[in-house]
Amino acid sequence: MLLLLLLIRKIAGWVDFVLVCLVVYLLAWLPWPGKHPVARLFPFWCRTFVRALDVDIRVHQKHLKHLPQRYILIANHPSAFEDIGIPAVFDVVSLAKTQVQDWPVLGRIAKAAGTLFVDRDDPESRKQVIQTMVSAVDAGQNIALYPEGGCKGRRLFTEFKTGAFEVSMRTGVPILPVFLHYEAQDDFEWQPPYTLPDKIRHMMTTVNNRANYYVHDPLDPKDYADKYALKAAAYAMYTRWNAQYLE
Repeated sequence: MLLLLLLIRKIAGWVDFVLVCLVVYLLAWLPWPGKHPVARLFPFWCRTFVRALDVDIRVHQKHLKHLPQRYILIANHPSAFEDIGIPAVFDVVSLAKTQVQDWPVLGRIAKAAGTLFVDRDDPESRKQVIQTMVSAVDAGQNIALYPEGGCKGRRLFTEFKTGAFEVSMRTGVPILPVFLHYEAQDDFEWQPPYTLPDKIRHMMTTVNNRANYYVHDPLDPKDYADKYALKAAAYAMYTRWNAQYLE
């Protein structure tokens, strides 16, 4: 009986997601001046996707201070799941690799939602996206990005890129660090040779669907000499959390 109820819940989750996805995808084809309706629906779309995958996101509020209304969210990036998990929880516009635009269905929705794109292999693109992010933050948007520079595996990568920290220094908007920990790491980690459909299947059939999002105190750029000092402080924190949660 319990297995039947679980199966019904999973089927209902996917039916709900497919219907919402169809509506959002069709809306994404409409030209629209200003903020596109898909941008307003995108957090809801992400939440329906999370429910369809049956992932249990737990937000752990480790911060001692009240969170600012405006922030630049950074997180480690072990999985493809956070591309929907983060905007399902936080009011953010995400930075993604430019290849996402070419993904079936998801690419068009991401573009209409206002996602910012960068070609990680193109120095000019990386330079240009800094100004794009600064403009987005100056316009009042919260942004989310992954300073490791892509999915680097379950353990923290050896360095952070400077982009998020340069934007923080230039705008005065604080960094909001979120540490991600998937308890079934093998099922969520996105590394070759697996494709995105492979990882969706792994997430749906995981032995443990818990995703822990640890939200820590923001870093005020005024407290640091430059973007490199801010980056170093953030990386030191993530190194401690990596040891605490993953080792």
